[in-house]
Amino acid sequence: MTKRAIISGITGQDGCYLAQLLLNKGYEVIGLSRSLNHLNDSGLKYLEIRDKITLVDCDLLDVNQIFDLLTKYQPNEFYNLAAQSSVYLSFKEPIDTFQFNTLSVFNLLETIKKVDPNIRFYQASSSEMYGRVNKLPITEESVLHPLSPYAISKAAAHFTCIHYRESYGMHISCGVLFNHESYLRQENFFVKKVIRESIKISKGQQEFLLVGNIDVNRDFGYAPKYVEAMYLMLQQENASDYLICSGQSISLREIVNYVFKKLNIPESALKISEDLYRPADIEDMYGSNTKAKSSLEWNYNLTIFDTLDLLIEEEVKNSN
Repeated sequence: MTKRAIISGITGQDGCYLAQLLLNKGYEVIGLSRSLNHLNDSGLKYLEIRDKITLVDCDLLDVNQIFDLLTKYQPNEFYNLAAQSSVYLSFKEPIDTFQFNTLSVFNLLETIKKVDPNIRFYQASSSEMYGRVNKLPITEESVLHPLSPYAISKAAAHFTCIHYRESYGMHISCGVLFNHESYLRQENFFVKKVIRESIKISKGQQEFLLVGNIDVNRDFGYAPKYVEAMYLMLQQENASDYLICSGQSISLREIVNYVFKKLNIPESALKISEDLYRPADIEDMYGSNTKAKSSLEWNYNLTIFDTLDLLIEEEVKNSN
């Protein structure tokens, strides 16, 4: 029988690449959108899979809509990628961020429990949950110390998933993904912004790159490889939680310098604005992917610079 998967947040970077992966494995894919009338399907079209999936309107804050969805499609797997995922925006809209990112998960799990508790569920957790850590690298056992409304909401959703897994025996796995990038990344994310605007500077279409605090370190990886780990989690006999990361740390300043050097841009084109600083920020963060590599047999060996090269190449190819 053909497996059927539902992906919430399918129009985002991860949703598009995950849909492509599942289609290549013979799945029937149903993608959810809060509003088909305002659907940004450019990523699905870019990967040439828009016509291969079924798109459905569904408000994850409405339990009745979720019940009807699960009853109609009877999926084998559900990948929950839907969230308000901007840390910056979460400081401006903390209540909306917390409400959607937590209640949507409660609604999904409670409805799955009632309709078919055998549906395997993937939750997109976030490395932002760890916040200020005392010991690096971060592992699955590290203590959570969230530093933003977004991180707080993700931590609450994460523990909700653990509760349903342990209390009801449901197959629920959380992927704690660290920063991961691709050509399909939204333009308000740091690496995408740096590469796109640097290309404009190299073409004389823009004078400066304006950034906030770039003297912080992050763990960056390549999104098309990270979605492979999501799929592998739901193929395991037992559900668990996994860190999905590159295992390396790099400063945002190093990223800017590397992109500038690749595109022959002078350092004077970089401008720092304190207006773009976050109210609270994490100085350094990187994780260990040992569990994912050993238990899932997830194959990931790209360096951060390998990822940057891939991103720059694809961005240049598609730039006007």
